[in-house]
Amino acid sequence: MIVLGAGMRKTQRIAVVEMEGVIGPRLKAAEYARLFRSIEENDRLRAVVLDIDSPGGSATASDYLYLAIGSLARRKPVVAFFRGVGASGAYLFSCPASRIVAIPSALIGSIGVIAVRPLLYETMERLGLKVAITKSDRLKDMGSMFREPTEEEREKEQALVDDLHDQFLDAVAQGRHMDKARVREIATGEIYTARRALDLGLVDELGDLERALDIAAELGDVPRHPVWLHPKRGLREVLSSMMAGAFVDAVVSQIEERIAARVYYQHRP
Repeated sequence: MIVLGAGMRKTQRIAVVEMEGVIGPRLKAAEYARLFRSIEENDRLRAVVLDIDSPGGSATASDYLYLAIGSLARRKPVVAFFRGVGASGAYLFSCPASRIVAIPSALIGSIGVIAVRPLLYETMERLGLKVAITKSDRLKDMGSMFREPTEEEREKEQALVDDLHDQFLDAVAQGRHMDKARVREIATGEIYTARRALDLGLVDELGDLERALDIAAELGDVPRHPVWLHPKRGLREVLSSMMAGAFVDAVVSQIEERIAARVYYQHRP
């Protein structure tokens, strides 16, 4: 939901959306998708600037943002601006943008997929701990942290990563109007400075937020009047941020992120 002041209602504007942090625990895809739908339906907002500083995150959440921004970009000009890190999933969701601008020292790329899970079985053996598992078939507990993965599971996990990586390459090739083979050459998982990313075709130009606003105003044929928008927070989020429980929620979220088997579009040095 977007709420504009009375003075804003009479003026066409450029929506500026800040997207900061890891996709998933901090940058919540569903909240931003709702915001983008609201912007898409608001006739007063004629262009959009995404102010991005994110290393990426959850593969599915990154793809969800990619689809939401793609829908928005089909209706209105979208300019992606990298002011810090624009890596992996964050680079993925920027691909539908009409233009990508970055400060020279921004870190861009890390085009790739990584699957991460801890293996606790050796520690559990030393502690004398065991886990009983009942399953319907041999792959139902694939990704378990309580045992060594089988060769079949390793092959299937690699196939999963390869499929997601191929989808990532398709998105970059389409958004950046590049040959997929060329994208594959530079999609080694490494990260580039924006200056190098410009040479590789991953960025359109170097500049600051002011330059991104200029481009958005030109593409949207709209006065250069930005308005900063944020996802609407629910009552639960507002209340939890005011209470000690917010700290507990944050700690639990971080623990879950670290012990669960997950697949990421994320730069993880």
